[in-house]
Amino acid sequence: MLSNPFLFFLMRTLPAPVASWLGGWLSAHVARRTMKLRDARARANLALLRPDLPEADREAILTRRWTNIGRTMAELANIDRLVNDAHVTVVDQPGYKAVLDGPGPMVAFTCHLGNWDLLAAYIKWSTDRPGLGVYEDPEDPKIAAQLKKARSSYMGEAIGGGGAARGVLKHLTQKDRATLYILADERRDRQVWFPTFGRPIEPSGNLSIALRLARKVGARFLPFYLLRTSGPHFDLHWHPPLDPATMSDAEIVAVLDRFLGDACISQADQWLGLHDMDLTQDATPLPPSLQPDM
Repeated sequence: MLSNPFLFFLMRTLPAPVASWLGGWLSAHVARRTMKLRDARARANLALLRPDLPEADREAILTRRWTNIGRTMAELANIDRLVNDAHVTVVDQPGYKAVLDGPGPMVAFTCHLGNWDLLAAYIKWSTDRPGLGVYEDPEDPKIAAQLKKARSSYMGEAIGGGGAARGVLKHLTQKDRATLYILADERRDRQVWFPTFGRPIEPSGNLSIALRLARKVGARFLPFYLLRTSGPHFDLHWHPPLDPATMSDAEIVAVLDRFLGDACISQADQWLGLHDMDLTQDATPLPPSLQPDM
């Protein structure tokens, strides 16, 4: 969808709810049939993460997941129409506002759940904190260009590639109450290295960078994620900030892993990373503490 200028233009022309529905339908009924490897990988991973479910229930989750991916891609053309309280409901909004209104820099930490671009846009819209997003361009240059164009209207500052670490450090130290928006579940070597899902994985990648930066500049972590409720409507879930001044790295990682890992399992129908890893390689059984309460 992102690589097709006509489809992107169409999604922008249509009313946002219609575009969202059409994107979901195209993804579930067209894209899924052409991306059989990703579908099979997601199916195998879901069987490991949710062995308690009958196969029919897991297939229903996969179908809803393809629908969510398509809706999310279509909504990229309409983010500016969705960044409002009519489409995003914050769980405990007074508490959330108090956190954002507080002092000091902050690392807003999340995963590819629901609509992660809308989450980035919403945190920018809902606070006067200077924001910066960290991104990694897709390998396809056409998709990368279209994605950059789509995000330019709502993302504000974003940084990636060489020199990103220096730019992030400058942002957090030179701007009052700066916020860094970072997605933790990046893919490397056919694995998503966070959440761990019980695997013996040491903090690395974006998580390791975030931990070092937070300690260096005295930033607190704000774990949060956005879940689709129906159509282009979402609930924003958040966890009280984690402060490196009072918590060890291991304690912070454990809380982040639990909060976001549980969400990725229980809301697998909205987690993009399900098809971006191979849990059949060096996978370990999920401990009872990570099994979601259903």
